[in-house]
Parts: sequence; structure tokens; C-alpha cells
Amino acid sequence: MNKHALLNADMNYLVATLGHTDEVTICDAGLPIPAQVQRIDLALTHGVPSFIATVKVWLASSQIEGVVMAEEFADVSPECHQQLLAEIEAEQQATGRTFTIEYISHEAFKQRSGHSRAVIRTGECTPYANVIFKTGVVF
Repeated sequence: MNKHALLNADMNYLVATLGHTDEVTICDAGLPIPAQVQRIDLALTHGVPSFIATVKVWLASSQIEGVVMAEEFADVSPECHQQLLAEIEAEQQATGRTFTIEYISHEAFKQRSGHSRAVIRTGECTPYANVIFKTGVVF
């Protein structure tokens, strides 16, 4: 059994098979997920699991080096956006690394998520609560 918080088998396999610069999307319940991308669907009901709870577990389990968000996120859902930035800052402090943060249009975000190794769907119902994490290396 795992010693860390990530118990989902599909997510554990994904972490173990990611390579440097691979991208993984964590999204709200409404983001369209292209058929060709692996879908890891965690959504149980509205808000469960939350976007931020899922991000916390992902950051505890995977090394990242970059973050991509939709430009609209900060304006439409500022509280959730600030929570995500706080989690990113905490991870930078914990790892001693600095991550690139890129903002693109929501339309461009949807297109880019189609190139992710996987899309992890949460039960979050906050508009634009979506993030793409670019995988880093632990050395």
C-alpha cells in the first residue's frame, strides 16, 4: 500500500509513467474532454471531490515545473484562482523550485488539454477551475 495520500490506481499509474514535460489536466465537472485523451473521472456529485483537494493530492504526488490556466479564471472565479495560486506557492516553497505560470484563453486551454497524457475530472462546479500541470523531474 502507498505511504502517500494518492490512493487512486489510475492516478498512481499516471504519476509512475509520466516523463519530463508531459502535461496533465485537472478540471472542473464541465470541461469537455477529448475522446483520445485518458479520462480519470473522480466526480461523484457537485463539489466532490473539489478541484483544490484534487490539486493538493496531485502536487503531493507529482513533481511539476509549469502551470497553465485560462485567462478567464482569475476574473470569473477569483477565490478559487487565489486558492490555486496559494497551493502553487506552497509547492514552490516546499520544493525550493520556481514554476512557470502561463495564462492562455479558455478556448486555447481546451485545445491544449487535448494534448495532455490524461485529464482528471473533479466534481468542481466553479467556472474555469481547470489547470494543466507540466511534469518536472525530481533530480
